[in-house]
Amino acid sequence: MLARGATGNHHEDKQMKRITTSRKILCAALTAAWCLGAQAQAQPGSTVESLLSLAREGNPDFASMRYEADAAAERITPAGALPDPKLRTELMDITKGGSQSASLSPSRVGSTRYTLMQDIPWFGKRDLKREIAELEAEGAKGRAYGTWSEVATKIKTTYAQLYYLVRNESLTKEILDLMLRLEKIAQVRYAGGLAAQQDVIRAQVEQTSMRNELIALETEHHHLMTRMNALLGRPANAPLAMPEGLRPLPMPAKLDYVSLEERARARNPMLSAEEHRIKAAEKSRDLAYKNRYPDLTVGVVPNQMQNEVKQWDLMFEINIPLQQSSRRAQEREAEAMVSASRAKRDATSNQLLADLSTNISELEAARRTERLTTDSLLPQAELTLKAALAGYETGKVDFATLLDAQRQIRQAKLNQIKSRAEAQVRLAEIERILGEDL
Repeated sequence: MLARGATGNHHEDKQMKRITTSRKILCAALTAAWCLGAQAQAQPGSTVESLLSLAREGNPDFASMRYEADAAAERITPAGALPDPKLRTELMDITKGGSQSASLSPSRVGSTRYTLMQDIPWFGKRDLKREIAELEAEGAKGRAYGTWSEVATKIKTTYAQLYYLVRNESLTKEILDLMLRLEKIAQVRYAGGLAAQQDVIRAQVEQTSMRNELIALETEHHHLMTRMNALLGRPANAPLAMPEGLRPLPMPAKLDYVSLEERARARNPMLSAEEHRIKAAEKSRDLAYKNRYPDLTVGVVPNQMQNEVKQWDLMFEINIPLQQSSRRAQEREAEAMVSASRAKRDATSNQLLADLSTNISELEAARRTERLTTDSLLPQAELTLKAALAGYETGKVDFATLLDAQRQIRQAKLNQIKSRAEAQVRLAEIERILGEDL
């Protein structure tokens, strides 16, 4: 009885150990899965939105322009403020007619004049300076938004290129697997005396060429990841998640050129910056004409004799604008700057609207190409490959025909991926011109 009980206890101990071990393995597996999931979530790059959110905080170009806009906003208050007052002290007759040695004590000299002066610009000059500073601050803000629009476009474009590259790598590996199967078919037929050895060699050469393409694609993938990290303000080799998918394209009705032109004129940040530049130049021109009038300085002068202030004086001072040729030159300069600002605005507007028209056309072309490839070219290429494969196995077509069919289906799938990525690039350019997402 004791022996049987001891054996039962020993069996139960083994069973408990197995349960404990299984639990440990399960916990370790769950922990590893959770860590991998957390690591994947910690890596941005799966969506464009995650990259843009990170770039808003980390991109150094955008940060620099934001700080410049903040600095320009801080110039508004001092631009409209009065100059600091000035205090002048004059010790008169420091030897008292030669009756004493020179002294610097106000109570021991003949008299002491204290002059408190304030410069007052001509009426309207301070307001013009403040308005110029406000317009320049708005222009700096527009340039900051313009910089962000450029950065966002680069991120969207690089993301589309990464998507194309990743899908191209996957397609190349898929075709490489197909070539391996074709090589085996060629070997079987060669072993049975139904095909030449050249078919096997050509299949192997095709595989080697694809492996070389994979090396080039991996190198390009590294370069794009490095470029993306630079845009995000991250270390060059920081990990990024693979692109999961592309943004949906807007409906054709939303790509009407007339309506998009109006939005671009109203909301493009660079056009806004140029408009504020024009207004600031016009205010600077007005200020140049105001400089025809003199500025004023007023002062209060208490006079100290011995230890008492016995006299009070008032002073007025103006600058005399005699250098008329200099002022006329400044006015002509201001007029020229207004004309230059307007010309720059027109040039920027013309270029943006030309780019808008081009990108709308290119987006529609990419959409049509993708639709044609998906609905027509790709099914035809798949049928051609199936027919060529069946014909080669029965000896009705040669291996060169089979390779051509394989290349056709690969090119069709590549065109499909490329047109999707190209449409995303054109969409990013349109959004850059509009200054907002569609």
